[in-house]
Amino acid sequence: MKLLITAGPTREALDPVRYLSNRSSGKMGYALAAAGIEACHEVVLISGPVSIPPPPGAEVVQVESAQQMYEAVQAQINTCAAAIFAAAVTDYRPAQVAEQKIKKTGDELVLRLEKTLDILGSARLVFGFTGVLVGFAAETQSLMEHAQEKLQRKGCDLLVANDVSRPGIGFDSEENEVILLSPTAAPRPLPRGTKAGIAREIIRIVAELADLPSTP
Repeated sequence: MKLLITAGPTREALDPVRYLSNRSSGKMGYALAAAGIEACHEVVLISGPVSIPPPPGAEVVQVESAQQMYEAVQAQINTCAAAIFAAAVTDYRPAQVAEQKIKKTGDELVLRLEKTLDILGSARLVFGFTGVLVGFAAETQSLMEHAQEKLQRKGCDLLVANDVSRPGIGFDSEENEVILLSPTAAPRPLPRGTKAGIAREIIRIVAELADLPSTP
């Protein structure tokens, strides 16, 4: 099976030296890519800027902004049987990017932001993707409420929800604890464990959803 996996943050330029971003390390997405290769799948990894090496064997597409990730996904997704959107894409970007470094001239600086393109939300409606679609919901409150809503709104076959406000899991950690949601089954918690172990279970489930035989 050919898998598309997105990973890491995106960066939205404010001026030539500053940007808006988030705390994603890319470790979960890279663990998914490694697990996909371990299970003998072909992996296209579309990655924002991270400080970890990609797993050997992955086809890596490096991007920086949400727009670049959107375009890379659009170019690749319909060559794949499944797409796993683990990247933490910046929701807003500066409406204007200064050509020169913004100087500190006053006590306040007001930024006007505009929405970035919705990559996961475009998979079905814009890109016409008909394969297995997996999204992530990183929340700090009302986890199940937000995750269930996202599962339905984005047309996902599987949604991986985690509470990133909890210490020791999520951002920058080697461990995670998630809840798997699908349109046809009760939510399934995956207890705290390594991101590598959780990634292997997600890849196994994705293979089942794609009607592929499990690897030993």
